[in-house]
Amino acid sequence: MAETAAPDEPGARERILAAAEQLFAESGFDATPTSRIAERAEVPKGLVHYYFKRKPDLLSALVERLPDDRIDPDRVVVPGDVAASLHRLVDAFDRALDTSAVLSHLLWREADTHPAVLDALQARFDRMVAQIRAVVAAARPDGCPVADVDCAAQLLASAVSYRHSVARHADDGQEAMHRELRFLADALAAGAGA
Repeated sequence: MAETAAPDEPGARERILAAAEQLFAESGFDATPTSRIAERAEVPKGLVHYYFKRKPDLLSALVERLPDDRIDPDRVVVPGDVAASLHRLVDAFDRALDTSAVLSHLLWREADTHPAVLDALQARFDRMVAQIRAVVAAARPDGCPVADVDCAAQLLASAVSYRHSVARHADDGQEAMHRELRFLADALAAGAGA
């Protein structure tokens, strides 16, 4: 353990955050003392408190580390083809969310007891709904009701969020998602024809 680490030691803050992320994911926030975080990060315990006055400040800093999950609709929209557009969008979501799988799992675990975490996850979900809505609106068949687009966006965001929080461990997660995407695209096309 580096007992002589200075507060401005390069990388110390980053090592503390990485250790906290790992330990919180393994044992949970409440069951992880800052002394274990310091030990895992190979810094003195005082340095943890130098960077993060309170343990919840570590959790807030981890929330800020979530990767940018904004996707440019122009990169995924296939005009007139909702199914292909949604497949491309979900693939882009998968790439963005997979870069923070451990962090996402940790945050889902702590959302019930930490309002800041719940707020961050809700904001992430709301961004996802807005992005799905924009892609469906750009690719939807003419005459598709706006209410159907809104409903499809909510349903798909829920499915993607669920998959990344729980079902990503299932063997058929990808195939189930493809069935759901086809179902949504077919429903939107039927709504346009009504």
